[in-house]
Amino acid sequence: MLRKMMKTAIAVSLLGVMFSATAQRTPVRVYSALEADQVKAYKEAAEKAIPDVEVQFVRDSTGVMTAKLIAEKANPQADMVWGLAATSLMVLEADGLLQGYTPKGVEKLNPRFVDSKKPTEWVGMDVWAATICFNTVEAAKRNIPKPETWKDLTKPIYKGQITMPHPASSGTGFLDVTGWLQTFGEVEGWKYMDALHENVAQYVHSGSKPCRQAGAGEFVIGISFEYRANATKASGAPVDLVFPKEGLGWDMEAAAILKGTKKLEAAKKVMDFAVSKEANDLYAKSYAITAYPGTAKPLPNVPA
Repeated sequence: MLRKMMKTAIAVSLLGVMFSATAQRTPVRVYSALEADQVKAYKEAAEKAIPDVEVQFVRDSTGVMTAKLIAEKANPQADMVWGLAATSLMVLEADGLLQGYTPKGVEKLNPRFVDSKKPTEWVGMDVWAATICFNTVEAAKRNIPKPETWKDLTKPIYKGQITMPHPASSGTGFLDVTGWLQTFGEVEGWKYMDALHENVAQYVHSGSKPCRQAGAGEFVIGISFEYRANATKASGAPVDLVFPKEGLGWDMEAAAILKGTKKLEAAKKVMDFAVSKEANDLYAKSYAITAYPGTAKPLPNVPA
């Protein structure tokens, strides 16, 4: 009986220690457009490096997250962003929503990834770019050729075979539009999109869904981005990655602290981690270009 009571007392004591340790962790609410399968690894790595902080990710597509942040300006609900388009952060910066903070170790990054303000208001992580997912099996069944250029997608043979992200909600969709306008020029860019629209079967909420749809054989072509395309191919889906010859729309993922956060010191720790070599090693698992020199590695199916 005595032994049983001692075991119970020890168990209760250990439980108390665990609750105490959890209670001491400061929760930091992070808005993000990272992919769901990236968030888990980033959260675990950050919490391991910063044991007194709990990283609470809230994720959605880039356009949705950007609109949410602007709508919450008067009453911020997040402490920081981690994994949102740099173009979105420039909008937030211009609107006075970002808290200046120069993270420890930022001087080790490629300076092109770092906001020029002093103190820094946002810091880049990696670059992602547009990619076409092409289902080889479905294409063969329908005798549809692999496209090599963006303009190929306006040919009649692709009518109803294309899905792409909506530029109003998806950062990938937005970089597609800006990429086309910069590549073809204002007038020809809109003409191109009018012609492409005739062949698009579906516009979707996120940048990754079109590649998933193409991978599942719902459509022959999904306009997406290289991380999702690469991951879809690696999962065994019969897709080829196509990088159109005219060039690719691209954007940078970045992190920043939001003005008005009540968890400023904890958010600074997360920012310090976000610019670290350890974090960039994680980014390099998904993207061919990273902020920390030397961390990027060759990725299968992605041109050097």
